[in-house]
Amino acid sequence: MGSVLITGAGRGIGRAVAEAAARAGHKVIGVTRSRPPGDFPGEVAIVDLGDDAALSRSVTAIVERGPIDAVVNNAGIITVAPLPEIDIADADAMWAVNTRAVIRVAQLCLPRLRQSNCARIVNIGSRAALGKIGRIGYGSTKAALTGLTRSMALELAPYGITVNCVAPGPIETEFFAGANEPNSPATRAIKEAVPLGRLGRPEEVAAVVLFFLSADAGFITGQTLYVCGGLTIGAIPE
Repeated sequence: MGSVLITGAGRGIGRAVAEAAARAGHKVIGVTRSRPPGDFPGEVAIVDLGDDAALSRSVTAIVERGPIDAVVNNAGIITVAPLPEIDIADADAMWAVNTRAVIRVAQLCLPRLRQSNCARIVNIGSRAALGKIGRIGYGSTKAALTGLTRSMALELAPYGITVNCVAPGPIETEFFAGANEPNSPATRAIKEAVPLGRLGRPEEVAAVVLFFLSADAGFITGQTLYVCGGLTIGAIPE
């Protein structure tokens, strides 16, 4: 067991990962934009990951305090808009949090990860990387994580550090509800298209992340695993 830094750990998938990691005996360090509700199972650092200077100060302070054995890059923001309506400022903000921060956090944590005997990086992607209407800005940032994961895995393999990506499909979280109007025809269509016939649960994504953090996953690197109820292989036939 070791210390796991989790970005976007305050709610949804990040919170589920934090709680699962704590139950598994890991020391949890959550990096969030706002204070998590309730009793968080670990240390918390409040920082806006879109602010590179603030991110650098906060993560550097964490790195200086002690070991880091794993990083889960989960933080993400989304603005839904079709191509003609995309605000470039929104696109830049998504890039900063969803992709640039992943690179920066990995850079800052790398000295500690190289000291670990079971170092792991898990990036949280999205099924939207494969294409979805209204997700040009968001989907492109998550598609970038696939290539980033593969290249990072090759560079860090000599140090025994594995790098993998977990890409959720529609998961029942506040994040999903914020991007998909509840009970709208479009949202109902998403649910009905999932071959398993339901939305996923944050705990189901967390379970996959915990596997990638485990010693049992030590010979897996550079991979993207979709947790999507089968949606990436096709919608359920009518």
